[in-house]
Amino acid sequence: MSQQGTNRPGASASALSEAYDTALLDLDGVVYAGGEAIAYAVESLATARAGGMHLAYVTNNALRTPDAVAAHLTELGVPTAAGDVITSAQAVARLISEQVPAGSRVLVVGGEGLRVALRERGLEPVESADDGPVAVVQGYGGPDLAWGRFAEACYAIARGVPWFASNTDLTIPSARGIAPGNGAAVEVVRIATGAEPQIAGKPLPPMHRETILRTGAERPLVVGDRLDTDIEGAFNGGVDSLLVLTGVTDAARLLAAVPQHRPTYVDADLRGILTPQPEVTEADGEFRCGGWSATVRGDELVLDGAGAALDGLRALCGAAWTYAGDGACTLDAGKVLATLEW
Repeated sequence: MSQQGTNRPGASASALSEAYDTALLDLDGVVYAGGEAIAYAVESLATARAGGMHLAYVTNNALRTPDAVAAHLTELGVPTAAGDVITSAQAVARLISEQVPAGSRVLVVGGEGLRVALRERGLEPVESADDGPVAVVQGYGGPDLAWGRFAEACYAIARGVPWFASNTDLTIPSARGIAPGNGAAVEVVRIATGAEPQIAGKPLPPMHRETILRTGAERPLVVGDRLDTDIEGAFNGGVDSLLVLTGVTDAARLLAAVPQHRPTYVDADLRGILTPQPEVTEADGEFRCGGWSATVRGDELVLDGAGAALDGLRALCGAAWTYAGDGACTLDAGKVLATLEW
């Protein structure tokens, strides 16, 4: 039974790699950043795999094909087959194929990942609104995607052609920082047309369905760095999740999370899948984890004790999430988080 959406992080007496049969891993911010492996990722994944855990890589980035992603991971030292990669391009291609006749033409605004996924579902990618498309699909096309591609989408949508989007992540991590993602490009078309796309990627059900269909996971654990895609996607799918703090989510954002953004577990990096997860206990409004005790006094989060910084953060999650209830915790966490040495 999923522990997500509760008022504190969950606990696991055994290593997560033993408690779950499949890790559904996000890529950017979890396994790599800017194309380079994140610290401890390669070794942790190798150990989990050797222990019998199935590893699958689930990404909202529709630019690259599963073959290309698998080759990149293998080059980084994470042996991966194309079948172990699930992309939002595959999810949106299935969504389109269920609504249009086989062999239909689909206008593509994006990269090769979308074209390959469409062909896999028996659809024909085209480049122009004048090619007779019966659908428009938009996915991340990389930093060099031509502005004219958005115009082609707008022309087709204005003619009544249904519009689909692989995902709506507003940002994407890069080697130089945070860059605009497909969601930002979708907004360009939305503003120009007034239309609304059907969306397939995380955190929505089509992506979770695609992942389960392709992996056959029975006890999956979603591992991600984003609250609004990875963790919310797990919540919507009714499965447990592990948030790693190697990507876009920091401790302050975690404490402010609304229920659907609260992970089952939280850890620093992928080493977290190899270890048990400590229990956060509560008594009289005081939350304890390791050597720490957290509570809300007045309008302040208060943390007392000593020990591992992550245990302090877990205790704070209990206090903040309970205080917030069904909303977001609005208490300023800057002062208390500054006492933790990361």
